[in-house]
Amino acid sequence: MTRIEIYDTTLRDGAQREGISFSVLDKLHIAQKLDEFGVDYIEGGWPGANPKDNEFFQRAALNHFKNARLVAFGSTRKAGVAVENDVNIRALLESGAPVVTLVGKSSAPQVEKVLATSLEENIAMVADSIRYLKSKGRAVFLDAEHFFDGFKADKDYSLKVLSAAERAGADCLVLCDTNGGSLPEEIGEAVRAVVAVAGVPVGIHAHNDAELAVANTLAAVRAGATQVQGTVNGYGERCGNANLCSIIPALKLKIGLDVIDDERLSRMADLSHFVSEAANLAPDPFLPYVGHSAFSHKAGLHVSGLSRWVFAYQHIDPAAVGNKPRTLVSELAGRANIIQRAQEIGVALSPKSAEAQSLLERVKQLENMGFQYENAEASFDLLVHRAGPGYRPPFELIDFMVVIEKRRRLPTIACEEEEMMSEAIVKVRVNGEVMHTAAEGNGPVNALDLALRKALLPYYPALDAVKLTDFKVRVLEESTGTESLVRVLIESSDGAEEWHTVGASANLIEASWLALVDSLEYFLLNRK
Repeated sequence: MTRIEIYDTTLRDGAQREGISFSVLDKLHIAQKLDEFGVDYIEGGWPGANPKDNEFFQRAALNHFKNARLVAFGSTRKAGVAVENDVNIRALLESGAPVVTLVGKSSAPQVEKVLATSLEENIAMVADSIRYLKSKGRAVFLDAEHFFDGFKADKDYSLKVLSAAERAGADCLVLCDTNGGSLPEEIGEAVRAVVAVAGVPVGIHAHNDAELAVANTLAAVRAGATQVQGTVNGYGERCGNANLCSIIPALKLKIGLDVIDDERLSRMADLSHFVSEAANLAPDPFLPYVGHSAFSHKAGLHVSGLSRWVFAYQHIDPAAVGNKPRTLVSELAGRANIIQRAQEIGVALSPKSAEAQSLLERVKQLENMGFQYENAEASFDLLVHRAGPGYRPPFELIDFMVVIEKRRRLPTIACEEEEMMSEAIVKVRVNGEVMHTAAEGNGPVNALDLALRKALLPYYPALDAVKLTDFKVRVLEESTGTESLVRVLIESSDGAEEWHTVGASANLIEASWLALVDSLEYFLLNRK
């Protein structure tokens, strides 16, 4: 079985995505996670390009990776500069990384129009740099920049660059679709041509500008490439890089290639979410394989089929990549959705039962009133439990009141200041006792949350761990202006799990209250 090497460039190419700025600590944590996951190479950055990358390599040298080798990235020597005097080459050596990836031009038009040097000098720059780094004991990969565009423009020159790199001692020739515009058949043709003449391994580095980076990478592997470069979640400049979270499962589960063992593959979704958290980006729910919605099912026909055969509407077992199926419930759902989702939370419903039909009608009625359950599974789960004859809620609302006022602060030297203040008064019944509490907050929802917790914490101290992590409001009927229905979605977390609840009303505070109550009740129902 062919061994495919996985080369991760999240810390360098991935960091070039708009909106990403990894700290040194972020990079160290991600590198550790990648090593545990089992990638072969971790490209840490460009030594000498900025103080952050310099510090990363200094600190990464103290980490003893168990599976991966650390890679420093940089360019070949500059035109007309002796390789031993080139600042970039020196920085690569000083990084201490055992592997160096050099980016070198392999496109004649790029050499002449962008690099502004001769074709011969460019080849010398590539060969000199590789030979020198090899003499210092480094493994060296060549990232042949713009290779596929160059192959189409001047095939002979592009192959000459690779040949010179191989003769100089390059350990792998990585063909780059730098502008991301090639098609899979073009990738396959060029890779086959290189593999046919190369005496060293060939790799692929694809960008996603035509949304073909994953397809192009797989086409390259089919054509003989044995090193795959990419990033977690496809992060990268412009439209991103080839997404390792799709490539790795496809190579193993679809093509049957030896890339990673089953246990590590089952951590794929965890790795994806870890990196998105470090990047301070919301996880994309629609990513293949690892996204929260990758195995979600909304149509009643699909859910009915899945209840009979797990692969009816799923191309793999979600658990293979650390994901899980989700049954969505909405006004489009059939009875099968209700039964399947209830089963997932441990409530058995007969397909022909009045309870199942009643729940379906209730969902449709509530969604017509503005609720939406496909993104608020916790609220739906509560609907199921509340429909049970023996369910007793952990608390019951008697009433609440919210007062909002503008207060005048003591004047400063320059002027008087005013502030908005909200006060909530809540009356709830807990274990037969009525609790009457009040609290001030910086807004009405915050005040309600604080007042409700004040009433509940003496009975349920575990609620102290619950935090509201997101709060979204959507106006449902814009044409009616301030009389419109609004939907409130609340995301909550206890530090280990997260859940979503919904409320809807023509009154924003009531909608918020409904979602807030569901959030706390759901936690109390499911706490260990």
